[in-house]
Amino acid sequence: MEDTIIAGDRVVGFRLSYLFSDPARGDIIIFRFPDDETQLYVKRVVGMPGETVEVMDGAVYINGVLNLEVNAHVTAQPVGSYGPWTVPEDCYFVMGDNRNLSYDSRFWNNTFVTREAVVGRAALRLFPNPGVLK
Repeated sequence: MEDTIIAGDRVVGFRLSYLFSDPARGDIIIFRFPDDETQLYVKRVVGMPGETVEVMDGAVYINGVLNLEVNAHVTAQPVGSYGPWTVPEDCYFVMGDNRNLSYDSRFWNNTFVTREAVVGRAALRLFPNPGVLK
């Protein structure tokens, strides 16, 4: 998630954020890692249930259309082509903002984060650079 969250930052999550709603595209979520649920991960929601996600030459396409919203958080020019994946119901496709170095849905054995695995929304970065996460 670098440059949004830097190694060593402390992140505050809001567990009640999704009590009455579901994660939205662009949200930074905290979730139980699909390949080892004892670990918590933080990534940005890119693909929503029922959508097809594909990465072509580093850019993210949703249902065949370039999605500027999910590409806006990336500072370094991403490379590579991956997918396509169709996101199952009650699941999400997530990626880190540092796309070239992120270990995310593109590479996991269990590609998708289930709704049940979402712990909350990352809300604040406390240390060393305080700020509200967007």
